[in-house]
Amino acid sequence: MFNIETLRSKSVTELTKILKDLGVKVARNSNDNDKIFAVLDFQASNPKVAKDYFNATETSMDTEEKPADKPAKAPVRKAAPKRQPAKPKAEVTAPAEAKPQAEEKVEEKVPVAEEIKQEEPKTETVSTPEENNSAQSKKKRKRVVANTGNTEASQERAEAPKNAEQPQESAPSEEKPAASQPQARSQQKGHNNPQNSGNQNKNPNQHQNQNQGQNQNPNQHQNQNPNQNQHRQHADRNEEHHSEHRKEFSFDGMVSIEGVLEILPDNYGFLRSSDFSYISSPDDVYVSTAQIRNFGLKTGDTVKGIVRLPKEGEKYFSLLKPIEVNGRDLAFIKDRVAFEYLTPLFPEEKFNLAGDNSTMSTRIVDLFAPIGKGQRAMIVAQPKTGKTMLLKDIANSIAANHPEVYMMVLLIDERPEEVTDMERSVNAEVIASTFDEAADKHVKVANLVLAKAQRMVECGHDVVILLDSITRLARAYNTVTPASGKVLSGGVDANALHKPKRFFGAARKIEGGGSLTIIATALIDTGSKMDEVIFEEFKGTGNMELQLDRKIANRRIYPAIDLVSSSTRRDDLLLDEVTSQRMWIFRKYLAEMNPVEAMEFVNKNIRGTLNNEEFMMSMNK
Repeated sequence: MFNIETLRSKSVTELTKILKDLGVKVARNSNDNDKIFAVLDFQASNPKVAKDYFNATETSMDTEEKPADKPAKAPVRKAAPKRQPAKPKAEVTAPAEAKPQAEEKVEEKVPVAEEIKQEEPKTETVSTPEENNSAQSKKKRKRVVANTGNTEASQERAEAPKNAEQPQESAPSEEKPAASQPQARSQQKGHNNPQNSGNQNKNPNQHQNQNQGQNQNPNQHQNQNPNQNQHRQHADRNEEHHSEHRKEFSFDGMVSIEGVLEILPDNYGFLRSSDFSYISSPDDVYVSTAQIRNFGLKTGDTVKGIVRLPKEGEKYFSLLKPIEVNGRDLAFIKDRVAFEYLTPLFPEEKFNLAGDNSTMSTRIVDLFAPIGKGQRAMIVAQPKTGKTMLLKDIANSIAANHPEVYMMVLLIDERPEEVTDMERSVNAEVIASTFDEAADKHVKVANLVLAKAQRMVECGHDVVILLDSITRLARAYNTVTPASGKVLSGGVDANALHKPKRFFGAARKIEGGGSLTIIATALIDTGSKMDEVIFEEFKGTGNMELQLDRKIANRRIYPAIDLVSSSTRRDDLLLDEVTSQRMWIFRKYLAEMNPVEAMEFVNKNIRGTLNNEEFMMSMNK
């Protein structure tokens, strides 16, 4: 297995090759330590793959070292009469070839040792008997030193085959001392042998060194080619082996997301999730300024697109490319008309509240106060009159009979248990901001829901918003709006009601397709003067009004609707001619009764019929 000392002894090219073979990716500007630790991390996570690669490379090095010894022996035989001094040196240098850094040091210092050993037989052959007789004492001293060198050389010869015969699977830390010992001993010989050798031996030693330099080069070239071929084979195998793992964890271009765009003041935006009620969350997706400008995106656009994972130093996912916006292609989005410039009309298409999934409440509302596409409806209710239950019944009836409509339920300043009940019982998108949240969140959620509805209407969709309640929303706007100095009765700021009116006034039917229907509840008789002022401001803005009476609710008659006070403007556009005439007569009959008697009469007669047509036929009798 790889060790940190082994990897540090390798060159940059070898580290790069190991990383490439193992399929490990590092940054371009990474240093040697980064590459070493990248290999060690891969080895820790994939020990089997790293071990197979290490064994394969080491076995290839063993096969290459054996033929490398033979060409090193041949030139030594020609240059010197004795072959023994050249063998151990070639064998010592062979295991060092696995490490380029150790190889360079050995190659620089081994020729010095070989010069010394080759000088010794030269001195014996060149010297004459006269010279030996004249300098016996000096020769003897020098021979003692030479003998010590020979003993050291013999020790090295004995150690070198042992080192060469050791298996390559041993720890790399054991190979370093084996390579460093010949270096130290060769340095000692380099200091001792100049005393033994004279000036006469310089020329032949130079020739021998040149021959040795020539012999080393072809060995290196011969060893590189099979290494490269085998490394390529291992690299191909590793790439095939790791390609499967890469396919499993590559999510580029595969993850798509859908969210509502919110553009911040710095002209970049985020896709907010409805799971967090369009408040900032960790799942938000970053949208750049260039994408917003190029695709013509606005706040409230429902964007579906491909995202990429966050890069190093990034916190959020990023949008690569939008696929569709508000259910339409990107070409249509660039040429759409803004919501403010669309032509509003009276509602002409009625919601069928008496069809599938209908209740007594929805059947009565469908007769006395019909709701059309683009209606601006207000349910005026006292506390505990069943306005939330009525809103839930209307939502379920619209969802069952009009699947083409996109419906959103916006709960502002409501109780958390009612939010959960609405989410579980209504087939619609529920966006809530409970009473324990700040007024800033109420306002932010309401603005984003309105922007989303307007963007969908621009694209020709029919949208319904069920708001509970507009009184609490106006209170939140009054809290957030900076003081203008003009205060109305009840503590309402003069500028605070502009934005709630803008929210409620956005409901309209668009000429050429598309509609926005808002059904909002307003609270009265709460004991707060502010609620009375808010209701009076919204009283004449709606084109449909449904009054709930506390007296009827106290009699446990539901729905507690004041039939005489409830009506729809221009209901003749929503009802057919026959039904309109019958309702005109029926209303005239109920006008003589008080609200409790009228509701009891209608409730008793409508229960015995299956639908509203049968009920109207029974009224003629």
